[in-house]
Amino acid sequence: MVVQSKHFLNTAPSLVLDSLEGLCTINTHLALDPTHRVVYLADQDRSKVALLCGGGSGHEPSHSGFVGQGALTAAVCGNVFASPSAGQVRRAIDLIDNEKGTIIVVKNYTGDVLNFGLAKEEYAARYPNKADRVKFVIVGDDVAVGKTQGSIVGRRGLAGVCLVYKIAGALAQTGASVDEVYDVAQYVSSRLGTIGVGLDHCHVPGTAVPDTHLGANELEIGLGIHNESGHRRISPVPPLNELIPTLLEMITSTTDKERSFIPFKNDSTDRVVLLVNNLGGLSELELGGVVAEARRALDKSGIKIMRILSGSFMTSLNMPGFSITVLLLPAANDTGTPSADLILSLLDDSTNTPGWKWSSRSVPKPPSVSSSLPTVTHAKAWSASLKAPDINQFNSAVERACRALITAEPEITYMDSIAGDGDCGLTLKGGATAVLEALSKGSISGNDVLGSVITISRIAEDAMGGTSGALYSIFFSALAQALAKSSSSTATQEVWRTALEAALGRLYTYTRARPPSRTLVDPLAAFIGTLSSGLAAAVEAAREAAEGTKDMEAKAGRSAYVDSIKLKAERVTDPGAWGVKVVVEALAQ
Repeated sequence: MVVQSKHFLNTAPSLVLDSLEGLCTINTHLALDPTHRVVYLADQDRSKVALLCGGGSGHEPSHSGFVGQGALTAAVCGNVFASPSAGQVRRAIDLIDNEKGTIIVVKNYTGDVLNFGLAKEEYAARYPNKADRVKFVIVGDDVAVGKTQGSIVGRRGLAGVCLVYKIAGALAQTGASVDEVYDVAQYVSSRLGTIGVGLDHCHVPGTAVPDTHLGANELEIGLGIHNESGHRRISPVPPLNELIPTLLEMITSTTDKERSFIPFKNDSTDRVVLLVNNLGGLSELELGGVVAEARRALDKSGIKIMRILSGSFMTSLNMPGFSITVLLLPAANDTGTPSADLILSLLDDSTNTPGWKWSSRSVPKPPSVSSSLPTVTHAKAWSASLKAPDINQFNSAVERACRALITAEPEITYMDSIAGDGDCGLTLKGGATAVLEALSKGSISGNDVLGSVITISRIAEDAMGGTSGALYSIFFSALAQALAKSSSSTATQEVWRTALEAALGRLYTYTRARPPSRTLVDPLAAFIGTLSSGLAAAVEAAREAAEGTKDMEAKAGRSAYVDSIKLKAERVTDPGAWGVKVVVEALAQ
C-alpha cells in the first residue's frame, strides 16, 4: 500500500515544538519550557504527589495532552519516535518538585527506560534526602510480544499507559501518599493487555516513505507504535466480527503458553475496562464499528464491561489502525489490592487534560430498540386504477433501466472520481438493485403505475441516500402526485409527459440547478422538454445534453466544488447526467 507521506508543517525539525506551542495556546492551564520541551501544569499544587511521563513525539495526545489536574503533572517530549534526553527529564523533575514525591511513568521502550531512569538516578544522587520520594513505574501492556521474546526485551508499552496516567493521577489529586499512588499505578499496570492492528505503517515527517510490503487487502496484527513489525499478517482483511474476537483472545486467554499475561478466570465473573484507541489514521466511522464489535465479543465471552473509552489516546502519527486495551478489575474477594470501585471512581473523576476523552462514567447499557414507539398506519391514498398500456412492457422497461445502471456503475464511478466524490456510480447501483428486488416481489408493476412510482421514490430515499437519493426521491414523489391527478385509467405517453413536466417544476423548488448546469437536470429537462416530439427525439435530446456536460462549466452539483480547469482538461461527462441518460435510453429500447 501507499503510505500517506504528505504533511502540514513548517519544517520537520520544528514540528514538535510548534505543536507543543499550539497545545499550550489552546489550554491556558498548561505551561511550556521550550528549551527542554516540557509541558507542565502552570499552577501546580505542590502539596500533592506529581506524575511525570513522556517519550517520543508522534503519539499525540500522548503524552503532553494528558497533562492536567487529575492526571499528569508534566510530560517530556522527544523528537518523533525518539526518547527525550536525560537532561530534559531532569529539568522536568525540577519543574514539578513538590512536598510529597514524584511518580515517573514510562512505556517499556529501551530509550525511555534508560533516559528517564538515568534522570531519576542523577536526581537521587544530587538530592539524597529526596531519593526515596521519586518512584519509577514501567508499563508494558503489549500482548503481541510473547513470553519467549518478552523474557529478553519485555512487553512494549502501548495505549494502556493512558489508564495508568488517569487512575494514578486522580489518586494523587486526592492527597494520597507517594507510596499509595505508586502501589495503585503498579497494580493497574500489571492488569493491562493491549493489542494493535494496522492496515499500513505511518510516515515520519522528513523521512523517506517506507516500503511496508503490506498488500492492498492485508493487515498486520501486533504492529508497533513506532512502525515495528507485528506478530503476523492476515490476508484478506477479515470482517470485524472475525478479527475482534481473535484480538481479544490474545488478551484474555489463559491457555496460550506465549501469553496469558493477565489472570482472567473466564468464568463469567471477570470485569473489565475497555479502551478502544485510534492509532491516528482511522475514521471515526470505523472506530465506532470497532467499539460495537468489541463490546459484542466481550459480552459473548461472559466478560462484563464496566466502562468503555474510545478515541485517540496513543497514536502512531497517521497510522490507519486501532488498538484494544483491556484492564482487568480486581474481583470482589481479592485481598491486598485496590478495590474495583476505587479504580472506577478514579477513572471517572473529572480532569481538565485536553487529551482525555469523554465517557459516560457508567456501565454501558446494551443497544436496544424501544418497543413502545407508536405505530402509524395510513389508509392507501390512491386507487390502483392507473395501469400501463402494456404491463409486461412496463415491467421489462423498468428491469432494463436497472440493469443498465448496474452495468454502467464502473464508468459512472470513474467519472465521479474526477468530477465529484466518487460515489455516484455505487449510489445509482444501490438504488437500481433495490428497485429490481421490489420488481421481483411485485411491489413495482405496470398493474399499479402510481404505487410503483411511490415505491421507487421510497427506494431512492432509503437505498441511495445522499444528495442524489434526495433529488430522485423528490422527483418521483412529485411525479406520483401529478399522476394521481390524472383522470385517465391508463398511463399514456401524454399522461406521462404532463406528469413529468409537473415533477420537474416541483424539483426546481428544491435545487438551483437549471440547464445548462452540468448536473442530472440537463438531460432530465431535455428529455421532458422534447417528449412532445416523441420518445426517440426525447432520448436523443437527453443523450446530447448529457454528452454536452463534458465541456460545460459547473453551476451546481458536485462538480461545482471541483477545479474548473481540471474538469475542462479531463473533459469528463457529469456522472449524474450520464446516469439519467443511461436510464432513458434503456427505457426506450
